[in-house]
Amino acid sequence: MELKKLSGDFAVCQVEDFSLVDLDAEYCFIGKTDQERSLVCATDRVPPNTIRRDDGWKGFRIQGVLDFSLVGVLAKIAATLTDCGVSIFAVSTYNTDYIFIKEKNYQTALDVLVRSGYSIAD
Repeated sequence: MELKKLSGDFAVCQVEDFSLVDLDAEYCFIGKTDQERSLVCATDRVPPNTIRRDDGWKGFRIQGVLDFSLVGVLAKIAATLTDCGVSIFAVSTYNTDYIFIKEKNYQTALDVLVRSGYSIAD
């Protein structure tokens, strides 16, 4: 399975609302529940109405379109990284999954995934 590194740094944020989110940015993941509004975006695209933020994330995506019938793709990556003490923040889209890892653990995570049989594309 091929993983594709995302360029740049990311922030995980909690925002007041989505009115100032740059929806035209290359990467913009938003989520809304009855309790919060969340955003994952490039660090330089964090909107001014952010309530809380956590910077220092790097990311990659699982290449290709993942059929909904596939089982355990994200779980296998998470388990592989858990075994080496690396936590993840995952975001799923209709086509695939995106995995974010704190910058200090990013290279370790990539090395572990390569040793586990994944290929990594820049």
